[in-house]
Amino acid sequence: MAKINLLPWRQEYRAQKQKEFQQVAVLVVIAAAFSTFLWMKTVDGQIANQNERNQILQTEIAALDKQVREIKDLKKRRQELIDRMRVIQELQGNRPLAVRYFDEMVRSAPEGLWLTNLKRSGKSMEIAGVAESNNRVSSFMRNLDQSEWYESPNLTGVTAKPEFGEQASAFQMTVNVSGRKKEEQEDAGVAAANKGS
Repeated sequence: MAKINLLPWRQEYRAQKQKEFQQVAVLVVIAAAFSTFLWMKTVDGQIANQNERNQILQTEIAALDKQVREIKDLKKRRQELIDRMRVIQELQGNRPLAVRYFDEMVRSAPEGLWLTNLKRSGKSMEIAGVAESNNRVSSFMRNLDQSEWYESPNLTGVTAKPEFGEQASAFQMTVNVSGRKKEEQEDAGVAAANKGS
């Protein structure tokens, strides 16, 4: 029987299989490297895209912050204007009252009495003057108390002033500014009478 030597065939087969394995391994490495490269490029693109979106958002946020600051400034200016308008309206509304107060003060002062100083703080007015006699001061106080625009006169000091006359004296008093108290009382009386009927 003839003997066949199979060794060279097996070595060739093994070498061929090893060569195929190496080729497959190289292809797998190349495919893996390519896949990794594509994945990294995709991730880098997504990061760049997100950074652009973040930048757009930052720009929009900055613009909105600026608008918010402008709105706050406008609200502050608006409030300042409203406050100024309120003060002007109060001054416009109270402007005739000063004339009325002075007119009523002159009407209440009897002959023989001179006013030397008037000072108003809030609803209280300090009055200083000279009178020919104490009766003139009493008459002045009564007139102020009966006035529509003043109430509660209070004498705070009297000193003799002989250079203006034998019975002359300087006086200081305070009186409250009331507004038209008699009209208000009359209006309240009329309203009460209307309710009663």
